[in-house]
Amino acid sequence: MNSFFTNRHGGFSHGDYSSWNLASHVGDDLADVELNRTKLREQVGDFVVMSQVHGDTVVIVDEVPAEVPVADALITGNPNLALVVMVADCIPLLLRSEKLVAAVHVGRAGLMNSIALKTVAKMRELGASQISGSIGPAICGSCYEVPQQLHDLVIAVHPLASSKTRIGTPALDLPKALITALAVVDVPVGITAGCTLEDDIYFSYRRNQVTGRQAGVIKL
Repeated sequence: MNSFFTNRHGGFSHGDYSSWNLASHVGDDLADVELNRTKLREQVGDFVVMSQVHGDTVVIVDEVPAEVPVADALITGNPNLALVVMVADCIPLLLRSEKLVAAVHVGRAGLMNSIALKTVAKMRELGASQISGSIGPAICGSCYEVPQQLHDLVIAVHPLASSKTRIGTPALDLPKALITALAVVDVPVGITAGCTLEDDIYFSYRRNQVTGRQAGVIKL
């Protein structure tokens, strides 16, 4: 399998991070995180992670770098290198073409700063064609409650992000908005069903605050 999405089960972490937490920045025991990453490495070989900052930086990697890149999207054409995006409510977006793959972190800020579209543009600049994508489990439009002012700010740019919670308060449907934005640039996207807040098989920052991170993983 060249791409997949993990969940919180099957790892070595304990307590709030139980059990397959792949993030080293969330307060988990680093020895447990390394065991969890070793498990992933046994499945996919060498991989690159990012220090995700809700920005719009896209980094091209050909090997495991000496330092973790500060970015919200990674691109590679190395078939021996996997890319990893970590999330706990934001959208893990995986993009693929014949020659290149990418892993993209898309939250509300990422949707607004067009990180996904910038990644697609960079892939095409590097020669990619017929790009397609996969979206992993993320917080859904019925659960991502936001203040009215923030809702209105986002839908001014992405109208289809508008949603409501089950009690009628303002919410945002980021997956729907992202799929729509990618369709405009001819990138079809499949979605893996699942809401990270509703289903405790996933880590969710909105639900638990102190928690781990699952991942989207892709390799040529």
